[in-house]
Amino acid sequence: MLDTTEQSDPAPPQDEPCPRQDEPRGCLFALSQPPLMIFLAVIGTLLLMASLHDLLLL
Repeated sequence: MLDTTEQSDPAPPQDEPCPRQDEPRGCLFALSQPPLMIFLAVIGTLLLMASLHDLLLL
């Protein structure tokens, strides 16, 4: 049977919260940024106008 009376690492105190490690932020966080959304909307609008010009006027 194992001897459990001696522990090498004491348990951390329960009243201290664990330090939160910074998690890497993914693509959804990047898309939620307003400047990026404005840029993508402008590029999308320009592509839409160019495609409509090609389809309807040429």
